[in-house]
Amino acid sequence: MLLGVLIIAVSLAGCHPVPLSDSASKKGVGSIIGVSQANMREEWRIALIDELRDEIDKNDDIQMITTDATDSEGKQIQDIDNLIGYGIDLLIISPCGGNALREKIKEVYDSGIPVIVMDRAVEGFDYTLYIGPDDEVIGQQAGRYVADLLGEKGGKVVALSGKPASVQGEERLSGFRQIIDGQDQIELNILYPASETKDASYDVIAASKGIVESADVLFAYSDSMALGMCDAVRDMGLEGRVMIVDCDGFKGEDEGIDLVSQGRLKATVSCPIGGREAVDYAVSILKKESGVPKQVILRSNIIEKENVEESLAKINAGGDDDGRTIRVGYAQVGQESNWRLANIKSIEESASVFNVDLHMEMADQSQERQFEAIRQFIEEDVDVIVVSPVVETGWDEVLREAKAAGIPVIMSDRNVIVENPEENLTTTYLGADFTEEGRRAMRWIRDNVKSDEGGMRIMEIMGNAGASPTEERGEGFREILAENPSYYIAYSDYGDFTYEGGREAVRKYLEKNEWDIDIIYAHNDDMALGAIEELKAHGIKPDEDVKIISVDATKAAFDAMIRGELSCAVECNPMIGPQLMKAVRDLCSGKQMPFRIITDEQVFDQSNADDYIGKRRY
Repeated sequence: MLLGVLIIAVSLAGCHPVPLSDSASKKGVGSIIGVSQANMREEWRIALIDELRDEIDKNDDIQMITTDATDSEGKQIQDIDNLIGYGIDLLIISPCGGNALREKIKEVYDSGIPVIVMDRAVEGFDYTLYIGPDDEVIGQQAGRYVADLLGEKGGKVVALSGKPASVQGEERLSGFRQIIDGQDQIELNILYPASETKDASYDVIAASKGIVESADVLFAYSDSMALGMCDAVRDMGLEGRVMIVDCDGFKGEDEGIDLVSQGRLKATVSCPIGGREAVDYAVSILKKESGVPKQVILRSNIIEKENVEESLAKINAGGDDDGRTIRVGYAQVGQESNWRLANIKSIEESASVFNVDLHMEMADQSQERQFEAIRQFIEEDVDVIVVSPVVETGWDEVLREAKAAGIPVIMSDRNVIVENPEENLTTTYLGADFTEEGRRAMRWIRDNVKSDEGGMRIMEIMGNAGASPTEERGEGFREILAENPSYYIAYSDYGDFTYEGGREAVRKYLEKNEWDIDIIYAHNDDMALGAIEELKAHGIKPDEDVKIISVDATKAAFDAMIRGELSCAVECNPMIGPQLMKAVRDLCSGKQMPFRIITDEQVFDQSNADDYIGKRRY
């Protein structure tokens, strides 16, 4: 069988063969991982294959088969069919196409073969795990670095944008411009090389000598473009006079980190490849271990000459879990809902499984109490602090205290906004994608609640003011709402994520208005259930007179859907204990933590509620 795998690996790779590496000499094959790469031309993709191979070589019973789709959606679909035909146990894919490829990934996932999607996200959650960077955030990091570099005096910046630009390039440049365009003291010029290659970048810089000579900073969103910049600046006699910043930060000769070490780049913003994480999670998936999330958004860092060695150490850190008991202090928001109670139970149960000594303090919706809890944990010298913040802002001071004490902080379920993200006051966020939950709620309305000529009036019952679920669920909902003008929000009120808050929102509306609302969008189940009771008290029939959509999908919401009262529930999974405790152990073992870890979620309505209610644990 092993000989067959060797032959397959070479034949499937087509004109860009990627052999199985030295691992081919190992005895026996426990599992086969198929890798479907969008192309093998881009620097990042070649680096990904190399990193995957290096990690696979560390596992004696796993082999890898690779294919090159040459940026053809049709070929990639055929590649996937071939890989499945050869009996792969898990598929890793960097997709090159749109809807057809998304359907193919769903088909593989539904067949029972785990699928890890890398680099390019696909709509929906019909895959096992997504791993990739946030290219817009990478661009924002570069923009903030350049803005700080120029300071209040400002200056002139020249940026490159390949023509045409890759998706990654467009997102990085977009993030960069979001920051730079907001700086009145900075003048930005964009040059358009014929491609994103070293030679094309060299040519456009050499041909724009007048613009480049007057610039203070040059920006490129890839290492290859930056190398062309560096060579052109050197040949123009401008080396040392103009600073160059780029994104990618790959290892290797004349890559971003090497160029920083040489002093040719002022800084690079690293784009983690994710091969190591993909193999690590693939092993966990194949072993059916708990703690595997739905999305892992990798962390990028600014690398300057002063921190090259430190950055390389983080990149190369493999992590070594010694199995010791880890002490964790948890500042929990409170026990305001059934969702939160399930969340607390999941975390407490998982702490025991993962050998974590958990000290959890309830803040009862008080940020001040959370500050007190965090300071108490600092005094106790715990290994890790976890926070589910009441609100997004106001955390900088206490988080700086934790950082000064050398205690890393994980944000769970809710995130925070800090004044300067580059301070790295938190290590990672683990929880739901609240913005996507809001989008899903409005998509369900669009697809299932037909609009009449007068438009559909929506009542929005929000959570508590300033909380990230409130802000982001509202943002995602409005994003899709803006594309559907026949639906509009006629009334909004806060319900503080409580049952009584939902009742009060409906009660207040009816005190001043005849009932004319077509749809209620509640930011959680408890508020939706409270609204339902208040509607019934006034003779208004839920789901018949008004459609009701909520977020959480607790068992109580399923009961309401089966009764025909709640129309739809968008899941926000509270059972994040295994993922959180795995993240805690990874952090303490020295692994570089992702930027975000997102949990698995679905959408339910009356058509499928009865099928799933028996499986609900919360």
